[in-house]
Amino acid sequence: MTNISIAVVAPGDMGHGVGRALREHGHDVLTCLAGRGEGSRVRAAVAGMRDVADLQTLVREVDLFLSILPPASALELAADVASAMRAASRYPIYVDCNAVSPGTAKKVASVVTAAGAPFIDCGIIGPAPGKGTPRFYVSGPDISAMQALDGCGFTVKPAGDEIGQASAVKMCYAALTKGTFSLHTAILMAAKSSGTYETLMAEFEHSQGSTLSKMEARVPFIPADAGRWIGEMEEIAATFRDAGVTGDFHDGAAWVMRVLAETPFANETRETLDNSRGLDEAVTEYLKHVAAGPTNS
Repeated sequence: MTNISIAVVAPGDMGHGVGRALREHGHDVLTCLAGRGEGSRVRAAVAGMRDVADLQTLVREVDLFLSILPPASALELAADVASAMRAASRYPIYVDCNAVSPGTAKKVASVVTAAGAPFIDCGIIGPAPGKGTPRFYVSGPDISAMQALDGCGFTVKPAGDEIGQASAVKMCYAALTKGTFSLHTAILMAAKSSGTYETLMAEFEHSQGSTLSKMEARVPFIPADAGRWIGEMEEIAATFRDAGVTGDFHDGAAWVMRVLAETPFANETRETLDNSRGLDEAVTEYLKHVAAGPTNS
């Protein structure tokens, strides 16, 4: 495998894990931290990513650009990078790795290809490298640049020849996982609000033990990710509607994420989670914010 220069924007939980894995496999990994917070700087340093001053410098120095951001920022970054490419007269392959609908992926692709750069659609499933081995589903007319990275801390899996197919895989998968987390949370809030929480929990212990265990392991800790997942639920809803299926389930999931994002627990990170928090404490707090009404509901 030929070592290349790769941009990773931004060094969040997934981005810095990907950056570190690529660097450990011999690639030169760059990022641009202009305008980003201290957390991003620390993660980039831990990953050994090389910071450059601006996007124009970044696209001038890399062969491949990986966009790994919250979904609401995907199109904005693509527009900024397209402008930087035109200014630098250099057009590295652009890979959108964000949790976006096929429709959004196609919009991002149109921005990037209009600037003259090749585009690959990518959907990531699984934890960041170092915590597991994620699967990078990729689609588009030429996915060879990503296939060359197979084994660099993650597995690359073809998902089709069309832009949007990889994103569809990611959306449908997250519809199950994060959608189920949201449904569990809504069920428990409804039971607590109706005064049937203890009775329902006893029934769950009797007949739904495995599901209850999953609730206990996940529901108290969703707020740390909820702010990022609002947009993902909205993208899933759009994916379903474009496929002729109701998006209402995941509109509801987005509503749950908005509630949880307003709780004090949302100030935690995955590294600072209070792992002693139980279901009852979490659901009681969540209901306080249901009564107040989530912002942008």
